[in-house]
Amino acid sequence: MDELITAIRTTPIIDNHAHPLLIPSAHGKYPLLAITTEAHGDAMKAATSSLSHIRAVKQLSKILGCLATWEAVVEAIKKEREKPDDAWMKQCLEGIETILVDDGLDGKDEVFDYSWHDRLTRSKCKRIVRIEKVAEEIIEGLLNEEGITLGLAVQHFGRRFTDAIRKAILDPEVVGFKSVICYRTGLDVSTCSNEEFFVEFKSLFSELEEAEAKTFKRIDRQIINWCLVNLTADLIRDSPRPKKPFQFHTGLGDNDITLTRSSPSQLQPFIRRYPTVPIVLLHASYPWTKEAGYLASVYQNVYADIGEVFPFLSKDGQEKVIREILELCPTEKVLWSTDGHWFPETYLLAVMQVREALEIVLPEYVREGAMTVLQAKKAVEDMFFKTSNDLYGLGLPLRPLSNTLTIRTQPNRADFQALTTFLEIHPTIKFIRVQYIDYTATSRLRVIPVKKALSVLQSNEHLSIGITKASLGLLQNDTLAPGMTASGEYKLQAIFSSIAPGPCKGYASVQGEFREYGGSEVELCPRSILRRTIEISQSKGLQFLLGFEIEIVFLSHPAPPNDTNTFIRLAGSEGHAWNSARALHDTKILGMLNEIYDNLSEAGIYLEQWHAEGATGQYEFILPPLVPLEAVDTLLHTREIITTIAASYAIRATLHPKPFASEPGTAAHAHISITSPIGDKTEVYEAFYAGILRHLPAILAFTYSNPTSYDRAADGCWAGGRWVAWGTQNRETALRKIEGSHWEIKCIDGLANIYLAMAAIISSGTQGVADKEPMVWGDCQKDPAELDIDEREKLGVTKMLPKNFNIAMTALEDDGVLRKLLGDNVVNRYLQVKRAEFANISAMGVHEKWKWIIERY
Repeated sequence: MDELITAIRTTPIIDNHAHPLLIPSAHGKYPLLAITTEAHGDAMKAATSSLSHIRAVKQLSKILGCLATWEAVVEAIKKEREKPDDAWMKQCLEGIETILVDDGLDGKDEVFDYSWHDRLTRSKCKRIVRIEKVAEEIIEGLLNEEGITLGLAVQHFGRRFTDAIRKAILDPEVVGFKSVICYRTGLDVSTCSNEEFFVEFKSLFSELEEAEAKTFKRIDRQIINWCLVNLTADLIRDSPRPKKPFQFHTGLGDNDITLTRSSPSQLQPFIRRYPTVPIVLLHASYPWTKEAGYLASVYQNVYADIGEVFPFLSKDGQEKVIREILELCPTEKVLWSTDGHWFPETYLLAVMQVREALEIVLPEYVREGAMTVLQAKKAVEDMFFKTSNDLYGLGLPLRPLSNTLTIRTQPNRADFQALTTFLEIHPTIKFIRVQYIDYTATSRLRVIPVKKALSVLQSNEHLSIGITKASLGLLQNDTLAPGMTASGEYKLQAIFSSIAPGPCKGYASVQGEFREYGGSEVELCPRSILRRTIEISQSKGLQFLLGFEIEIVFLSHPAPPNDTNTFIRLAGSEGHAWNSARALHDTKILGMLNEIYDNLSEAGIYLEQWHAEGATGQYEFILPPLVPLEAVDTLLHTREIITTIAASYAIRATLHPKPFASEPGTAAHAHISITSPIGDKTEVYEAFYAGILRHLPAILAFTYSNPTSYDRAADGCWAGGRWVAWGTQNRETALRKIEGSHWEIKCIDGLANIYLAMAAIISSGTQGVADKEPMVWGDCQKDPAELDIDEREKLGVTKMLPKNFNIAMTALEDDGVLRKLLGDNVVNRYLQVKRAEFANISAMGVHEKWKWIIERY
């Protein structure tokens, strides 16, 4: 979700409709209250109690560093205006790439020229020509022209208006046209004959001459307005491609509008008449937003702008507008504007608030599965930049903004919203476990009361906890690996996309990632390493599903007076065998397994199946396929639920790779399939798995991460064997091909730091695809240990896997490609910690070592 939030904050905005700023001498002529309301006159006095105004005061006061009162904000803005070099205006327009300026408002001498605004934006601003203003200026010119007759006035008006529009069509500084017929006579634009127009225009001009008028401001006659709009559309239709868009004010406006005639639905006959004229429905058509979304979705030439509601609506209203437009309308038909005018603060508030609204709405869609993060990022780029860039023919490159904008949005509420939504579904949760696994694969956590978590998220983007940097250099007994110190601190940030109930009543668990105090990622963080690996794979067109088989051995404590400080075979497991029904007869065992299933289901983890495995008290739980990061988070949460429920039955659940010397070992097999379209291609998935096989000896340092792991790695016992090999449906090979790109990795157990292990596997496979790694290994159809020399040569099965952990660590140390993929610092830290761990374990006796692992894994 951080990737999406970053996109929302750093995608530049093409403001496709706004108005000029006031020159300093005109500031006193217009009320600053207008920044949050369309009201005028006495009606404006009540604006200070509106939600939009209250919110604006709060936001502006925070930026200006003043009290959160309107009076304090007004005084602070006056001081900001005194700063040299337009500093305040530049700050207010930060993040806007360019403005398409409608400079047709009255008071032309009181505002800056459209091109003046270039100094405030990264790219040069362009003009939108308001057609009514063109017509009104022509009429005013005719009124002041010597010797004009009524007949000549009619002829000159038509010709001059046509010439002005044609000139604008050819002018590269003009990128579109706009009509405010919504204000004049309503959006039900019909057609009329030339005769009707001549009669109406003569009547208007006669009245003006009789009144000896020298100025003219407004055409209120319906037929004339219809003619202006239709004539403009005719000229755009007949112009060369690309055709310049025609904007229409719809919906929201001051009391000069007849609201019932401002719905864009009334434009439908006009839209049908001009199917090749691009039409932009401005201002979210509020309150007719759904109508705008419908029209934009069913007519190829219609686009929906969702501006002006920022900042004129409440926060909830703005979010509703985004949801309503996206109910039906494709994102590539949606564009955005500030409708900024007069005061730079109108731009500032609009930009801040639209980013905040998207930070709420789009992550919700992602969490609900309505869109992926990549699709949500595309929606942001469409609305903020691409749609306008293409529609108006601007040809601007999309250059992300700096991540250090001086105008900051409010703290990201996505995490707060995620937690509150979760708590609405699970109201009995009292505590949140923020978890991580270190380089010894020890699960560690901090417990935060829910009330505290909500309090923190009210005023901060993320729930973060200070954790010593030594946490990624600790051994299982809390001693530091050589070279580590207790100085420095990370922030452990809760990643709320992973939140789930459990592992017991009243608790929820969420995975954490380490961050530096400035917010940057920590290179050594295991979960971040896997996330970055997945992002790199996605950039190369590779997407995956990942599923795990969890094997667990359940042990009992001996009954007194025997030594209770040890473990014995599971009581009630007599006659236990692979897939046997007898393994599900004991009432206590069955009750524990049922409770495990129920708790997993409550956490949204729905097992594919489960059954008895080969070792005494051993069961296998098969998880559903998920995208990789979610799959690993789910695996860790499932293990916690299983071990916690087992403990409540006075049973020990262990991942020990070889708990009984004469019985099958315990693995954590991983299934991978490539789900992107190219994944079906043999040359792609074989190159992926060839990359894994190429680096498998070094990968083993992550997947078989403990000396005990190698007690399980034996030939002839369905454990993946000891050779670098693969085979279709062959459980004696390290990689088992199941079907197409769906393969199983068998050489992995529960003592691995699964984030690091999967990062090593996926990065090696991705590199294999990039290098078009040839599959030099043949499809091995029997136990590789039983192959003769000729068979080995023919199949390419010539290299054995490391036989112990020391050899695996050396292989990792020597694999320059894998070191580069994961990062030298990561590999060095891992080897440093594992060698210290190995030295600690080596001093133990056999039983002590056995007990040490069972107590911790």
